[in-house]
Amino acid sequence: MAQRGSKKQVITPLDAPQEFVVEARQEKRARDATQDTPLMRALGLAHYWQRLPDERRVASAAEVAKAEDIDLAQVRPMLRLTLLAPEVVEQLIVSPKAKLEPVIRCTWSRDWYSQAKRASSHATRTH
Repeated sequence: MAQRGSKKQVITPLDAPQEFVVEARQEKRARDATQDTPLMRALGLAHYWQRLPDERRVASAAEVAKAEDIDLAQVRPMLRLTLLAPEVVEQLIVSPKAKLEPVIRCTWSRDWYSQAKRASSHATRTH
């Protein structure tokens, strides 16, 4: 593994089997083709912010807002993304039409079953 700027890159040994080299190239192309949407960035940021109090680096959402130099009213809706059911998150990730604003503005149940049911019924209405 070698550092290339801010990214790490796996350098394939010269004696690596050809199948490994081909597979590594295909995986890289697939990663490069994946778009980093606002929704994806928000999900990642929300989980990062959630880890901060979990690791006792901050004590509250207010401290997250202060550290990020943004308003608390922006932090709280983003943190609610961490309460989404894994099935809902997976559905959002694979859906090219999923947008951040409707997801954040939605009043999601705390029950994962209800969330999944709502997300699947919404998906069938939009397709």
